[in-house]
Amino acid sequence: MERNAYFDNAKLILIFLVVFGHIIQPFTNDAAGVNTLYLWIYTFHMPAFIFLAGFFAKGSGNLAYIRKLAQKLLIPYLIFQVIYTGYYFLIGKDGWQLEMFYPHWALWFLFSLFSWHMFLILFKKIPAVMGLSIAVGIGLIVGYFGEVGHTFSLSRTFVFFPFFLMGYWITQKQVLFLKRVQLKAAAIVVMLVIAVGIYYAPEFNTGWLLASKSYSTLGLPEYGIIARLLVYVTSAIMAAGFLAWVPEKRSKLTFRGTQTLYVYLLHGFFVQFFRENDMFAVNSVIDLLGLAALSALIVLVLSSRPMRGFWQPVVEGKMSILKARLIPDERKKDKQNLSA
Repeated sequence: MERNAYFDNAKLILIFLVVFGHIIQPFTNDAAGVNTLYLWIYTFHMPAFIFLAGFFAKGSGNLAYIRKLAQKLLIPYLIFQVIYTGYYFLIGKDGWQLEMFYPHWALWFLFSLFSWHMFLILFKKIPAVMGLSIAVGIGLIVGYFGEVGHTFSLSRTFVFFPFFLMGYWITQKQVLFLKRVQLKAAAIVVMLVIAVGIYYAPEFNTGWLLASKSYSTLGLPEYGIIARLLVYVTSAIMAAGFLAWVPEKRSKLTFRGTQTLYVYLLHGFFVQFFRENDMFAVNSVIDLLGLAALSALIVLVLSSRPMRGFWQPVVEGKMSILKARLIPDERKKDKQNLSA
């Protein structure tokens, strides 16, 4: 598939929102406005991200495909699980002694993404509507089982899978249909209404959006299925609204949207350090804008070529960036030796 700037722009904006959301999370209890912004972001940024992951999934299912996925997702997961364990110990963070398959913080996404690709091998053989209905049904039912939790990222894997499957079945033409003026206008209205609703609604447990806890833990052991269904609908509408406003033109920053995995895996070093040392506070809109600027800077730094060159052996298991930098130097030395 020829690379489309629209999708890279979407991924770039979403990874910024991931970083920004993680940075402002400690301040959600101190200000209603920050809490509203945080919850508003979380209604759509991961569903939209997962939707795009499904959009580019192939689901071929052969052994080479599975091996490549394992190298791309499971090996980095295991490596970064160890790295973050050591890092959390160094900065004095509680809970650093997690089991290998109890994902540290944001690493759940790698494990779940691998699982979604495996599910796709089966679900792509099922008609789209039927498959989506089954996936949503599973996502609703698992909330009744407390055993399906954070270990192996099981709860999030089942709950978020419908967005991945939806991304797989929807075409580029259908996605870009959202760019129509009428739909963009409707998206603005809906997203503003939901923001106002979040602000004035009674206290809302973020666990409904994080999808890692059972209904009993979230305080609705009997009727949690209704709450999760409402979250599904809200997230789908919000994700569609977001996609309606993603710019289609290529810019100097668009390429950064192809490097979101580096930002996702590495931004935790910054965020957790900030949290452990209470480095920031939000007392005004200026403070919030400053944290947004910091989040953008983190995205730019972690998606930069030098940073990718340093971490590529760990993230991708290769050294093409370093080799590209070193080989010309070696050729230059050879030429100098020959001329001497």
